[in-house]
Parts: sequence; structure tokens; C-alpha cells
Amino acid sequence: MKSVILEKLAEVSTGHPTETDFDEEILQQGELISDKLNMLRLEQYPPNAEKGLRLFSSVEVAEFLGVTQNHIKKLHLEGKGPDPQVSSSGRRSYTAAQMLELRHFLDKHGRSDIKRYVPHRRPGDELQVVSVVNFKGGSGKTTTTAHLAQYLALTGHRVLAIDLDPQASLTALHGIQPELDKNPSLFEALRYDDQRKSIKTIIRPTNFPGLDIVPANLELQEYEYETPLAASNKGSSEGRMFFTRITQALKEVDDQYDVVVIDCPPQLGYLTLTALTASTSVLITVHPQMLDIMSMSQFLLMLGGILQSIKSAGARVRLNWFRYLVTRYEPTDGPQAQMVGFMQAMFNRRMLRNQMLKSTAISDAGITKQTLYEVERSQFTRSTYDRAVESLNAVNGEIAELIHKSWGRK
Repeated sequence: MKSVILEKLAEVSTGHPTETDFDEEILQQGELISDKLNMLRLEQYPPNAEKGLRLFSSVEVAEFLGVTQNHIKKLHLEGKGPDPQVSSSGRRSYTAAQMLELRHFLDKHGRSDIKRYVPHRRPGDELQVVSVVNFKGGSGKTTTTAHLAQYLALTGHRVLAIDLDPQASLTALHGIQPELDKNPSLFEALRYDDQRKSIKTIIRPTNFPGLDIVPANLELQEYEYETPLAASNKGSSEGRMFFTRITQALKEVDDQYDVVVIDCPPQLGYLTLTALTASTSVLITVHPQMLDIMSMSQFLLMLGGILQSIKSAGARVRLNWFRYLVTRYEPTDGPQAQMVGFMQAMFNRRMLRNQMLKSTAISDAGITKQTLYEVERSQFTRSTYDRAVESLNAVNGEIAELIHKSWGRK
């Protein structure tokens, strides 16, 4: 599958642009790539180019539910819960919707004094808003956001993912092609004119039950241009209070979700600052290389300075927690291991215990615009796939624990 897709993308003509026609040439190239990607999407997700979702084995279902595989088998044999697909060899497989149904069944009929299987917010619990940030591209920010949002949905949470990056990579990973599908972005809920819309009109469902998304597109960049203009308007306070706009937008859907996960753009602009002031927690992704650590140092210095400068206007970042997540980590790489040790020595309390390991399984899944939770294990070397999934689940499980701790749960 990977080689076929690369071959088809390679069919895009490159040409030799001149100074006089460079603008026309790059527009043509953009249209060619867009057309090819859409053709691949139609081939991969017939008949309507919309993503489906694979079946999950009883082993996976048991892990996501936090029960034993034998318990899943016993429920099926007793005719309890949803009816799975059973292979000729007796292997049971469930859809994601059935897994959610099974979760609700266990929550209703299990011993609630021991375990709650549906981890929704309870009365008084605050909506958790997790912003994933980094100043430098290539740190695994979007990959982290996508897998975290999907993991939280698979473990029973009601999740809203917000793509705040005009490049729209998170949007593309969920089967949406911004320039063709013409979905509005969060800009429509943030804009300063009378065309502003409710965030409710922008949210789209995904192929994961329990996970919705606010797509991104290039129009998001308009917020970076309009905010300083609005702030300079002395007759209005909207621009000067720009940092409250995501907070206000989320109030309209506060009762519909447990967790909001925001993929911030790789820059410290108004979009990122607005996301941070709406956040209850922040996840900073960092690749363990010296240049990336240096970049993160500049990011933190700049971020701290900007936040202090807007403090006088009422901006506050009140976090339940923030953590550094080491991404694309190769434990056998000596210099990387040294960088991780360097970070742990400086701020161990703020480091996630688990690291996101570098894996060809994750990058290969990305070729087909999929995450590791979407692809079949059979498409990879089992040890490679299992190692990557184990790493993902460990990181995401640790983040889920931090979210639950914010709600006062053990």
C-alpha cells in the first residue's frame, strides 16, 4: 500500500518554473497535488471518500476497557452486550461503536463500587482543555494530538479535537481535505465582525465514536492579521481581550465533551496564545536533539515574556498541569539518551514518565493519512507494531491519568 501511494504521488509533474511564471506554476502544482490526493482518497475510502474504521480484536477491546479477555469472551457466550463478528477460528472482533456499547453495558451491570467504565465528567468537573504546543515543526505535535484524541475516545471519553494549525495536518489525518471539502475552521467562531458563527456549526464527527473535530484551513491565518487591527480599535475591547475568544466559544459546548485537545500552530502567534489562555493543561512536545532543545529554550523564554506582557490586560494561564513529552525517541541512540537525561535532571517533575518512541509503523501509517489506531496489525512486522502501540498507550494512558487527577479521581 505504501509503495503504491508513493508511486501515484510521484506522478505529479514537477516542471521547471521561471521567474516570470513562478506564481502560476506553484498554483498549478498545488492543484495537481490536491487532485492526486483526492483520487487516492476516493480509491482508499469508497464510495464517498469518507473514512471508515477497522474492527478491534478482543485483546484490544479488553485493554481499552480495562478488563480481561476472558471476561469479554464470557459476556459474549452468555449473550450479554453487543454481538461481535466471529471468525472461523473463533476470534472475536468488535467495531468501535460496539466497544463503546460494551463499555456502557459494563458500567451499568458491573460493580460500580470497584470501577467506572464510562469516564465522563461528573457534576462539578471542569472541562479539560489540553493544548499541544511547540515552537519548532517536526516535533511530533500533530501525531501526538491525533493519537491522544483517539485514545481518549477509545477509552470512553467524549472528545473534541481542534485543529488550530492553518496547515491542517490534523484535519487531513481525519480524512478531510480542506481545499476540497470547504469546511469552516475555528476562525468562524473567533472572527471580529458580524459574520461570526457558533462553534456548534463548525464541529464535525470523525470515524471514531466519541470524537468530533473542528477542522482547519488557511483561513485561520486571518486571525493573526485581524487581531492586532481589532486591538488597535479604541472603540472596542474585543481585540484587546482576544485571549478570551476560544474560552468563550467552548462555553457553548461545555456540556457535550469531557476533554478538548488542541493542535496549536508551530509559532507563537495570537492563535497559540488564545489557545493557551483557554487551556487547563499544556503538553510541550520535544525531539531529544540539541537543536530542538535550543529551540525549545527560545520558545519558553518568548512564551513567558509574552504571557507576562498580556497579564496586565487580564490574561491568565491557570493550569492543572503541564508536561514535556519526548517524541520520536530512539533509546539506543546515545546522544538522544543523553538529551533525555539532561532534561530529566533539569525538570524531572514536569517530564512525562513515558516517551513516544520513534517507529516506522507510525510513519508508514501516516503515508495513508492514518494513525496507528486505525491501521491493521497485519500490515506491519508484529514486533514493530506492538512496540509502537505499547509506547502510544503508555504515553496516552499517563496523560489520561493526569486528566482524571484534575477531576479528583485516583
